[in-house]
Amino acid sequence: MKNEKTRWFGIPKLFPYLKGYGRLVLVDMVALGFVGSAMDAVIPLFQQYAIDHFIANETLAGLGGFLALYVLVMIVQTATNCISAFAACKAEMYIGRDLKRVCFNHLQTLSFSYFNQNSVGYIHARVMSDTDKIATILAWGLMEAVWYVAYLALAIVMMFALNWKLALCVMAIVPVLAISSVYFQKKLVFHHRRVREQNSKITSGFNEGITGAKTTKTLVIEEKLEQEFRGLTGEMKRESVREMHFRSLFMSTTAFAASAALAIVLWQGGILTMRGVMLIGTLSVFMNYAQGMMEPIQWLVQVFSNLVNVQVNIERITALMNTQSDVRDTPEVTAKYGDAFEPRKENWEPLRGDISFRNVTFRYPDGEENVLEHFNLEVPQGTRVAIVGETGAGKSTLVNLVCRFYEPTSGQVLIDGRDARERSQLWLHANIGYVLQTPHLFSGTVLENLRYGNPDATMQEIEAAVKAVCADEIIARLPDGYDTQVGEGGSSLSTGEKQLLSFARALLADPRIFVLDEATSSVDTITEQKLQQAIETVMRGRTSFIVAHRLSTIRRADVILVVQDGRIIEQGSHRALMERKGAYYALYTRQYREQAMQAFWRGGEPA
Repeated sequence: MKNEKTRWFGIPKLFPYLKGYGRLVLVDMVALGFVGSAMDAVIPLFQQYAIDHFIANETLAGLGGFLALYVLVMIVQTATNCISAFAACKAEMYIGRDLKRVCFNHLQTLSFSYFNQNSVGYIHARVMSDTDKIATILAWGLMEAVWYVAYLALAIVMMFALNWKLALCVMAIVPVLAISSVYFQKKLVFHHRRVREQNSKITSGFNEGITGAKTTKTLVIEEKLEQEFRGLTGEMKRESVREMHFRSLFMSTTAFAASAALAIVLWQGGILTMRGVMLIGTLSVFMNYAQGMMEPIQWLVQVFSNLVNVQVNIERITALMNTQSDVRDTPEVTAKYGDAFEPRKENWEPLRGDISFRNVTFRYPDGEENVLEHFNLEVPQGTRVAIVGETGAGKSTLVNLVCRFYEPTSGQVLIDGRDARERSQLWLHANIGYVLQTPHLFSGTVLENLRYGNPDATMQEIEAAVKAVCADEIIARLPDGYDTQVGEGGSSLSTGEKQLLSFARALLADPRIFVLDEATSSVDTITEQKLQQAIETVMRGRTSFIVAHRLSTIRRADVILVVQDGRIIEQGSHRALMERKGAYYALYTRQYREQAMQAFWRGGEPA
């Protein structure tokens, strides 16, 4: 509890993301908060006049004007309710939409380390659940808070104007409400924060249960996952019950205080009426205000509680928006080259492909040991660099630095003789063709996925790229050819098919730097041989980095880097490394023997 502090000024932090809604929120608040509350506060006065004038005097004189004025007040009240409800709905939809857009766009600017350290469920809860909660509170909660506060203020003024002594009796409930509010709001914030944290864990577990459904079934761990999920939901239930326990006590305390105020009015007001000090109509007005204050006070407490709770959502959203990427361009670079959303391509220089590592030391943001130390490497334009090693040896580290997915801890990575940080990330990424070990396709058609590589590509260029990577036969087999829907993440295609389409997509971008991360690991031997021929063609003249497990695929590389425990222990050509008979020789001969044994049992030749 000591560390769970309420930040009361969270909402102003959202103002930069809510530009353009000032007038809408203002109309919403003014329409209902002031005009509507004024009409509600005036209505009991009609009752006072009717009792003291018409009933007490047994006359109908002036009834027409009385009814006309009453109908006018009701029309104004109804109109303000309609206007404010429409404005609140509109504000809720627009604010929720724009907060989601801002969060999504900001996520596109964050580096890989953020996504490595935060689960999909955690991020999903920020963008969807928290933004919806904030939009609802901003649109409806603030509007209701203004209405309730305005009504209570007007009701108090009216009561003091009618009889200040009786008004003071009614105001005796204020200290009770103030003390209970201070106590309960701390409890509510603490437990609501726990509920939201648990909700993120449930979202993450639910996401993993869906994406890993095939693995779950093959490992027969349904019962284990069910028990884990049951534990998550059970803990959320317990925290939610605790929160509702304090919320119920809060509401009950408020209701008791409001009922006590009504009892005081009936007791003291009745005495004053019997003594002839107060008219019955005035007592009726006091009863209306005392009883009418009950619901606004209860709802004001609810709104107050919601505003307290939404601080947690605001904290999480602003924390996301304040998260800075580990890799970001300087203001000077952004001013010249633009950013991911507003690129200034007219200032982009052509990229040749010369890459140099100058005394580079690197440690991952969440790591404790250096992966590279004082590393130097020259990669001239058009050089093919292969990176090999055991699984988990750290083969992707160099590629991540070349692509500027991470920054060196010290030293420099030079692109065409200039520090990569002197030009924009987008400029560099636009010149890189990257084929991942685990290919990803976006929901949509095959053609739409290919056009991500080059939106302006003609069908002739697309067909040429597809044919170059041997993917034309795959598309020919699809039911609708290029118009076939690939499903979420390319679920309707095999991993090998997705790999080939990813390669074609990268080729369409006509990159100056090619990165193949186990690009042939998911295709069969025959397709791999065809793909190797295509790779030889498309990589000619381009700087290439090939992360490979199958060593037979990189024998023609200009430089082979052997990685062990995150460090480069050997480098050279295939022939030079084989003659050295070191780590590469051991890897190659062992893998060749394994392939020869497999080929023997298949009755063929090793690859």
